[in-house]
This record gives sequence, C-alpha cells and structure tokens, in this order.
Amino acid sequence: MISRRRLTQAMTATAAAGAAGLTGAGQASALTDTAAAEARAARTPHGLGPVRHTRTDLLDIAYHDVGSADGTPVILLHGWPFSPVGSYTEVAPALARRGYRCYIPYLRGHGETRFRHQDTFRSGQQAALGTDLVAFMDALRVPRALFAGYDWGGRAGDVAAALWPERCTGLVSVNGYLIQNLAVTREPLAPSIESGYWYFFYFLTERGRKGLQRNREDLARVVWHRNSPQWHFTEAEFAQAARLWTNPDYVDVVIHSYRHRLAAAPGDPRYADLERRLLDQPRITVPTVTLDGQADGVNPATDGSGYAVHFSGPWTHHVVPDAGHNLPQEQPEAFTAAVLEADAMK
Repeated sequence: MISRRRLTQAMTATAAAGAAGLTGAGQASALTDTAAAEARAARTPHGLGPVRHTRTDLLDIAYHDVGSADGTPVILLHGWPFSPVGSYTEVAPALARRGYRCYIPYLRGHGETRFRHQDTFRSGQQAALGTDLVAFMDALRVPRALFAGYDWGGRAGDVAAALWPERCTGLVSVNGYLIQNLAVTREPLAPSIESGYWYFFYFLTERGRKGLQRNREDLARVVWHRNSPQWHFTEAEFAQAARLWTNPDYVDVVIHSYRHRLAAAPGDPRYADLERRLLDQPRITVPTVTLDGQADGVNPATDGSGYAVHFSGPWTHHVVPDAGHNLPQEQPEAFTAAVLEADAMK
C-alpha cells in the first residue's frame, strides 16, 4: 500500500523543523544544495567513529558501528561506486539518537574489507552480497536486524531478507525489488533505460576492465553526475569515497558483478544453490519501505506498482523529491524516516 501521510509523520519525528525530503518538491530548503553539502563537509570528519573489523569464513569485513550496544540493530548498506561514510554520516547518528545500534559494513572489494584467502573467487554476484550480510551478522552475533540500503547494498538486503527472513526485522530498499532476474537478463529494456546502464555494457569488454583499472576515479565521477544529476557533492566527499576504490580486489569484484548480472560470466559455484533459488524471484515477507528518488538519473521514479507483487508482507512506497541514486546521502532525513517507518510496521 502507498501511504504518504505515515511517512510524513515519521519525518516530523526525524527533523524538528520538518525536512523537505518526502513532503513535496515545492518546499524550499534553508540552504542551497551546494551550501548544504559544504556544511556537511565542514563538520567533524564523520559521525561513524573508527573503522572496525570482523572476520567471516571468506572475508575480513571493515565496518563502523554507531549507537548504544543495546540499541535496536539496523544494518546500513552502501552502493557502487559510493561510500558508506558519505551515505550514512548523517543517517546513522540520527538513528542512534533514537535508540538504534547501526552497523555500516564495507562491501567486498571496497575500502579495508579484504578476502582472507588468495584462492577465493572474487565474485560480485547478488548471492555473494546477500551471504556476506548474513555472515557479517553471525560474526558480530547479531541474531536479527533491520536492513536498509541502495544499489548493491539494497540488493544485498533484498537477497538476505528473501532467503533468510528470520534474520530480518524490516527492510528499506531504494529502487524497490532489487533481486536480479537472471532468467530474463538477455531481454532488452527500453532504450531510455538501457542508456543509463552504459557501464554495464562497458564492463563486458576488456576495454572496460582496463578503463576501470586505469580511470576508476574519472569513471566514478561520471556515474555520480549521471545517476544523481541534481546532487551537488563536494570534492571532499568525492575524495573520501575514492579511497575505497584502491582496494586490491575492487576491479575484479566490480567487473564480475556486472558480467554475472548479464549472464556473461559464471558465478562462484559456492553460491549456485542460492542463485537457483533467486531465479524464482522469491517474495519478501518482512515489513518493507521502498523508495525512489525523483531525480534518479538511472532508475526513473515509479509508484511502486511494478514490483508490488514481490512484497507479500506489510509494504509501502514513496517517491523522494530532489533525490538521485545515492538517496541516503542526498536526502538523509527521508532515508532515516523510512527506517523508522519500516521498524514501526512490525
């Protein structure tokens, strides 16, 4: 169901003055977009604290944690090519003030997260991302948590919520149902959509691999501008994110992710059974809030009806004004409010 009133109420609880995030495009901000970004950059480095580490069978996962140790667990998941620090530097402290314990991991191939063994397949496939999330919870002895993310992180949350619903108390997923339907991956989409996915096809080629290896910052800058055309990020924000892309496994993981999703590369055999289950497009049964950015340059905003069938539990959808693809960084109040709403739907 779609309920703007409920999320507007949550927004009121999130920002004392009332945020512009979900109440309508006509509201004016007290600062221009650029001034707001500069104000964020001028604050203390970020509100996520030091980088911590935990180990799973395959990974040494870098992460941040924010909030009281006995707070309600929520795992905030970043996308590509974005930074968990940038995406959640405002969201996590806002949630911590409301009694949540936030865990913010770095995806495989990003930042200080490392593979523990040289012979591990550097996979970026969806089953790997979902499995990493559950393994991360196991390593930290977190039995259940709310998952919230976008892009790669949103997909990890969707996969884990669908395959292991007993571990998920609720879900916030930007751009809706993100589990890839590999059975139809060779079918074309509308040209207007395909054009936004230019880097999918670029990465199918060895030229694209070399381009990512040599020009990872320039390529990411193009993605930031095109996927979030109204987002006026600062050079400091971009430089912070760029540190993630020096990971020695970054290129292999990214290239495999996009080749696998287009059926152009085999997956890691360890995830074959999970990928077969994902071919059935499993429904997500946990309470869910889906969000679309009104200014998303790659996935146009919808009313959510196109993927409503995939959510069999409590579900609501919102379009967020002035938000692009990196929604939690561009409109942190709206993303925070969505977490509060998903938690209240239990």
